[in-house]
Parts: sequence; C-alpha cells; structure tokens
Amino acid sequence: MTASPTPAPSRRRHDREILALAVPAFGALVAEPLFLMADSAIVGHLGTPQLAGVGIAAAALSTATGVFVFLAYATTSAVARRIGAGDRRGAVQQGIDGIWLALALSVPVVLLTLLLAPWAADVLGASATAAPHAVTYLRISSLGIPAMLMVLAATGVLRGLQDTRTPLVVAVGGFAANIGLNAGLVYGAGLGVAGSAWGTVLAQTGMAAAYLVVVVRGARREGASLRPDAAGIRAGARAGGPLLVRTISLRAVLMTATAVAARLGDDQVAAHQITMTLFNFLAFALDAIAIAGQAVIGRFLGASDVPGARAATRRMVEWGIVSGLVLGLLVVLARPLYIPLFTPDPAVRAQLGTALLLLALTQPVAGLVFVLDGVLMGAGDGPYLAWAGLATLVVFVPVALAVPATGAGLAGLWWAMNLFMLLRAGFLAWRARGGKWLVTGAVRG
Repeated sequence: MTASPTPAPSRRRHDREILALAVPAFGALVAEPLFLMADSAIVGHLGTPQLAGVGIAAAALSTATGVFVFLAYATTSAVARRIGAGDRRGAVQQGIDGIWLALALSVPVVLLTLLLAPWAADVLGASATAAPHAVTYLRISSLGIPAMLMVLAATGVLRGLQDTRTPLVVAVGGFAANIGLNAGLVYGAGLGVAGSAWGTVLAQTGMAAAYLVVVVRGARREGASLRPDAAGIRAGARAGGPLLVRTISLRAVLMTATAVAARLGDDQVAAHQITMTLFNFLAFALDAIAIAGQAVIGRFLGASDVPGARAATRRMVEWGIVSGLVLGLLVVLARPLYIPLFTPDPAVRAQLGTALLLLALTQPVAGLVFVLDGVLMGAGDGPYLAWAGLATLVVFVPVALAVPATGAGLAGLWWAMNLFMLLRAGFLAWRARGGKWLVTGAVRG
C-alpha cells in the first residue's frame, strides 16, 4: 500500500460501499460462531465433561469443513472479477460450478468423519470423561457437512454478485432455528449433547435449502445452466488449491492449540473452548470488512481499476484496526455479562481471566490481519497466502507444544496465539505494500 492519503470524497464513497457490504456480512458471518456459542452455552450447563467434549468435537468438525472455506473465498473473487468485467451470466455460471464442487467434496468428508470420530477425539487429547460426548457430537454433526459446504459455495456466489443481504436473512433464520431446536432437543427431549448436534444439523440443512432456491432462481434469470460442468468444476478446484493449503495451515494452528489445552486438564480445555468460541466470534465479526474487501477488490481488478483497488484497501485497513480496538475493549468490559452464560464452574472461570485479556490485547492486530487476508483473496493471490500460512505454522507449532513443559498453562498458550496473529500481520502487510497482487482482468492469469 502506498502512503498517500485517500481524498475525502473517495473515502466517503468507499465508506458507503464498505458499510453496504460489511454490515449485512457481519450478521451472516457471526451466525456460525453463534451456532457454536449457543451449543456451548446450552451444553455448558450439562456439565464440564460435556462442554469439554463439545469443544473438542467442534474443533474437529470446524477443521473437517473449514478447510473447504475456499468454496466461498475463491468463488467470491472469481464471480466479482466477472461482475467487474461486465459478464454477469459467466459469473453466475462459475458459482453454479462451485456448488457442484461442494457436493462432490462433501461425500468423502462425511464418511471419514463418521469413521474417524473416536480417533479424532483421542488425537485432540479428550479425557476419558469428555471423549464419549465428543464422539457423539462429531458423528451426528457430520450429517450436516453437505449442507455446510453448499452454504459456503452459495454464499460465495452471492458475495461475488455484491449481495450480502441475502446471506444475512438466511443466517438469521438459521440461527433462530438453531437456538429453538437445541433448547428443545437438549432439555425438552432430554437428548443432551446429541440433541445439540441434531439441532445444528437441522438448522444447517434449512439454510442450504434456502440458498439453493435463491441461486437457482438467479441462474434461470441469467440463462446459466444448472448442470455440472466438468471443466468449470476443475477450474474451481485449481483456483481453490492454494487457499486450501492456506486454510489447512491456519486450522492446524487452531487444532494444535486445542490439543495443547486438552493436555492441560478438563478445566483448561473448557476455558480454552469458551475463549476460542469468542475468538471465532470476533474473527468473523472482523471478517465482515474482509468479505467486503473480497467483493470490492475483485470487482475493481476485474474492471482494471488499480487505483480504486489501492484506495479501497487503505480505507478498509483503517476500518479493520479501529474495529479491532473497539472489540478488544468490549471483550474486557463485558466479561461479567457473558462469562456466566457459558459456565457456572468456578475453576473454569478462574482459568478464563488471563486468556480473555490476552484475546482482547490482540484484536487491533486481528483487524489488520483479517482485512488484508480478504483483500489478497479478493485479488486471487492464493499462492502467496499459502506460503505465508505454512511459514506461520512452522513458527507457531513448536512454541505452542512447549507450553505444557514450561508450566505456563492456558495463559502461555494464549501468548502463543498472539504470536501467531503478529506473524500473520507481518506477512500480509509486507505483501500488500508491494504490487504483485494487483493482477487485472476478468480472469486472473
């Protein structure tokens, strides 16, 4: 990024566009962590082993599906480029191919999750009391994986079309259904952890159905084919490959953190799960600006407007840092309000104190990280993001694995998490200052 300031009229124009995309995106993005927060809050009152089990299962499930987030990110970038170039029919067609790719990928993921659930719980360090709950939650939740991947792909289509309002409506409906289903199945039907998993699966399936209705109507309106196109599906897979590597690297960091926390004890892993739930909530909140970045930057570069892409990037970085600062203050000040919602256990609450402060400390850095991550994904700069993710992983893992031996406890683990965020910020800021990511055209060559 250049150091020259953005003129005031340009800032106002970018502000309006960022807000128009980011505000609805915020509501849609926080739906997923709100699913997990609802599960944690409801299950937390069943007992600490149940909460620890759901925490471990949630980490495994997030990894099994989260590595395919490129279905949304790569689709957003590709569709937005074609929109910028004036090819709306081609944009919708590319999105349809992404949905077919999501369905194809979901089949082996479901089968592997069902088979490997006990192994995953063991690898993540589940105790003898938490493991049965982790396996139950993971196996039932795996049935919602096809819906989850379809939601990712369809969301990417709509974001690329500069529509973040429809995902907001679908997400709000899904979250409301999830809360009602979970409460009714866990307590009303007495299904416990299994009820929480079933409630989330049913809500996710309803969301996928709603997205399909919207996308199919759009395809018919633009004259795009609904049939799977092998070439288009292969192109989507190739574009998503580097982002898959990038996402696997980030997921490996989070999985390592969960595994380390599990070996510190049930109280520590339960507290870590609550902190990670908030971490995910804040990440998705900050990612709202990044989603605007993906759509806006892709459109600017598709229209060959490099100055516009630069100016929008500068403004979104400013928004990201300020938003991170505000969120960090809220994490600290609102602790008396939200901690009782998650657990009544005094031992777990004691573990939360320092971890939450460390989480709050890094939020301005997180604002920078998520915005630049979105900008570079919008530009289709996947290969660089893949290498940066691998480099960050190589540094983080040995630091995190050393935590149990040093006796630093959960606080030490969250210091390692802050190091992870600082490393990401350095890699992304260095790239954004250069110009290699600014490739123009309807299709990135």
